[in-house]
Amino acid sequence: MRRYNYFLILNLIGCLGMFSPMASAENTVQLSKDQLDNLGIAVGKLEFVKQIPLLNAPAKVVVPTTQEYIVSASQVGLVSKLIATKGDQVKKGDLLAQLNSPDLLSMQRSYLKAVNELQLGSLAYQRDKKLVGEGVIADRRWQETQSQYNLFVAGVNEQKQLLSIAGMTNSEIDRLNKTHQLSGLLNVYAPISGVVIERMIAAGERVLMLAPLYRIANLNELWLEINVPPERVANLKLGDQVKVENTPVSAEIILIGQSINPENQTLLVRAIISGNQSYIRAGQTINTQIIQKIDGGFKVPNSAIAQNDGKAFIFIRNQNGFIVSPITIIGKQEEDAIISGDLSGNEALAIKGAVALKAKWLGLGSAE
Repeated sequence: MRRYNYFLILNLIGCLGMFSPMASAENTVQLSKDQLDNLGIAVGKLEFVKQIPLLNAPAKVVVPTTQEYIVSASQVGLVSKLIATKGDQVKKGDLLAQLNSPDLLSMQRSYLKAVNELQLGSLAYQRDKKLVGEGVIADRRWQETQSQYNLFVAGVNEQKQLLSIAGMTNSEIDRLNKTHQLSGLLNVYAPISGVVIERMIAAGERVLMLAPLYRIANLNELWLEINVPPERVANLKLGDQVKVENTPVSAEIILIGQSINPENQTLLVRAIISGNQSYIRAGQTINTQIIQKIDGGFKVPNSAIAQNDGKAFIFIRNQNGFIVSPITIIGKQEEDAIISGDLSGNEALAIKGAVALKAKWLGLGSAE
C-alpha cells in the first residue's frame, strides 16, 4: 500500500510538470550565431545604480518661516523717507526707512525726566549711606532712601526699554542721554540680513503702530513644498532626495505630512534645498522628482525584461546562448527599469530581442 502511494505521488508530480511551462522550460536558451543574428538579439552590459526614482510631483519654492520677517512700525508716525525697496539686498542693522513720530518725543521726555530723578535720588542715596555709616540717621530713614532710589532705577530702566521697543537703538539712547536733545525722527532698521521681498508703504503715508512696512527674507535656505498623492506617500521616507527638473538643484525630505489638503487631495512633503539656489526663486512653482537611495541595483532597458506567470526575467549571455535569470523590478525610469537579483554586475545580457528569447525558452517557436 505504501509503495502504491509513493508511485501515485510521483505520477502526480510528473503530470504537473507536463502542464507547467516553467517546469518544462530549461534555464538555458541555446542559440547558434546564425540564430542570434536572425532573431535580432543585441547584447549589452548591466549599469550599476545606487538610487531609484520614485515619482514626479509639482512643488512650490517657499521661504522657511524662521527666515522671514515682517518689519512693522513701532510707533504712530508719518513716513518721511524710504531707503530700501523691493529686491534690495540688506544687512542686519541697515537703515530701511524713517518716520516722524510725535509720540516718540513724549517718550524721550519721560525718559530724561526719569534720568533726572535718578540723578537726584543718587545724591540722596550717597549722602544717607554716609550718614547711616556714621550713626547720624536712623536705619528706617536709610531704608526709605534705598527704596526710593530703587524706584528711580526701575523708572529709568522702564523708560529705556520703552524707547527700545519704540525703535531707538542703544547708541541713540546714549546720545539722548548726553545731548538731552529730543527728536521725533524714528529710524527703522533691518532685523536680519536678506532680501527685501515686499515694500508695503509709500513716502508721505501716515502709519499706525504695528503697521507692516517691509517683508524681508534670508534666501540662503529655501524649502520645497511638494504635493504628493496619498497612495504614493507610503514609499517615501525622511532623507529621500528631491531633484528639481532642468536644474542641478537637489533637496532632502525633512517632513512627510499627515493631513490631506482638501483643495487638491494631496499630502504635503517638505524638503530643504542644499547648495546653490540661483536656479530657483521663492514663490516659484516647479516640477520635481523624488529619488530614493538603494543598497544595490542595476538599470536595464525595458526591452531586456521578459514576463512570465507574473514574474520577471532577463537573459544572461554565456558560451552556448543565454541563461534565464529571475529578477525583481524595484523601479521604473522612462524607458528603463531598476532591477535587483543574483547578479554581480559584470554580466552581459540581451537588451533587445527578449521576446524572441522568451518564446524559444518556453518552446513557443518564434511567437510569444
